[in-house]
Amino acid sequence: MHPARSGGSMYSKGRFAHPARNVTALGIGMGMKVADFGAGSGAYVFAMAEMLSGSGSVYAVDIQKDLLRRITNEARRRDLTNVEILWGDLEMPRGSKLNDEALELVLISNLLFQIKDKKAVVAEATRVLRHGGRLAIIDWSESFGGMGPVKEDIVTKEEAYALARAAGLVFAEEFDAGAHHYGLIFRKVAKNTE
Repeated sequence: MHPARSGGSMYSKGRFAHPARNVTALGIGMGMKVADFGAGSGAYVFAMAEMLSGSGSVYAVDIQKDLLRRITNEARRRDLTNVEILWGDLEMPRGSKLNDEALELVLISNLLFQIKDKKAVVAEATRVLRHGGRLAIIDWSESFGGMGPVKEDIVTKEEAYALARAAGLVFAEEFDAGAHHYGLIFRKVAKNTE
């Protein structure tokens, strides 16, 4: 398990990505259906579920079943009844197992640098987003003192823009995701508008 997805103390220090703080930038509203692609330790899943205050749904999608079991157990412990667990390979067509245009928001955090087929993951996020729905990408902007990805695996902000554009998404905004991360939000629009 890569330290970027292990949860732990890196998320509790202000200089790194902080899920509860970052989730406030995502514009999550009551009753929304959202997903965390590559849910890892579940830090963002829990932050989104708490922001929804028991309404809506948060889909935790990951390929690692042991991590999904941990998320399930922690969601039960916290009495977060709006967390749904989905095992899926996001690099495969329809790999999230979610319906077309089912969600208002998909979060991809600290995942792109770990996977081979980045285009497939962004395309899958786009498929499950409703028109007007948003894709949020949070990833490492640099390799930092042995934390996060090695330099060669970093997905730059420019590469993230290109992946989103290739999937037909338009840039909406950038937000401060921490000293060593960037945060970008893209919107799904009708095919004939931009």
